[in-house]
Amino acid sequence: MFRFEELEIWRLAVDYGKECYKISGQLPKHELFALGDQLRRSSLSISNNIAEGSTGSAANFRKYIQTAIGSTLETVNLLNFAFENKYITLDVKERMYQKAEILVKKMRSFSKSLR
Repeated sequence: MFRFEELEIWRLAVDYGKECYKISGQLPKHELFALGDQLRRSSLSISNNIAEGSTGSAANFRKYIQTAIGSTLETVNLLNFAFENKYITLDVKERMYQKAEILVKKMRSFSKSLR
């Protein structure tokens, strides 16, 4: 087992990404390659950065966690854009926003623990 696989933040990020992948598949056809692709890439970037950062020093890992937080916020922005264009419901937007809030809080807490 790799170090990152033991981290709660990595598991939460994987689950969040899986949900974003499902949402992206429900977008209108004309958005599958623009908004859908960007949503998939930004959400996958969250867990990727946690995994990649886990191999280096604590200081380096903190930088990767900050990048993962940025990817989470990018994903939230994309979901907001999807909502504003009526591609997703308010319930979906709010549910994903709440999950992102929890994930960001846990990543910040984890980053602080690396000091």
